[in-house]
Amino acid sequence: MAKNGKSYQKSFRVKLIELLIACLSIGALIYVFGYTDSNALKIFTGIAFGLFLFGVFIVKVGAPDETEEKKDTGITKLVLLDEDGESVKEWFIQGATSLLIGKSTSQNEVDIDLSDAEYAALISKQHAVLNYASGNWFIEDIHSRNGTGIKQANSRDKNRLEIEQPYKVKAGDIIYIANTRLLLK
Repeated sequence: MAKNGKSYQKSFRVKLIELLIACLSIGALIYVFGYTDSNALKIFTGIAFGLFLFGVFIVKVGAPDETEEKKDTGITKLVLLDEDGESVKEWFIQGATSLLIGKSTSQNEVDIDLSDAEYAALISKQHAVLNYASGNWFIEDIHSRNGTGIKQANSRDKNRLEIEQPYKVKAGDIIYIANTRLLLK
């Protein structure tokens, strides 16, 4: 989950830069309209500031909200299933952008740790990655020994993934990590 920390740092830096731009803009407006006598400078500054505010409005209001986009996928968690299809363990994934699936060791930490799964011996340390992009989740096998598969919610067939080829998934699909099943909910 280190990526969430990086996302927070990036968000903090963006907010800090926005605050600095706002302070500089206010200072410039006070100087131009309070301390100068040039009407041409005042007109130019007024037009430039109006265009700037229009641009900020378009970027802030026109851009899709990331939290709304994540809710649209309908996927909020991964559920580890046993042989009978019963829930064994759950991972809440809403808000994440990339999740490494495999087995954690002292040298290798993963986001979805399947070390204690029934078929853990068949799971690679770094088996697959689940990525969120453009409002959708994608699963990708990353050179695992025993492969990654997907069974779509409305299908009986299980498809084996090609290595390093992202495959779009949705709520109700089952991801096969070797023989271990993860339900997307």
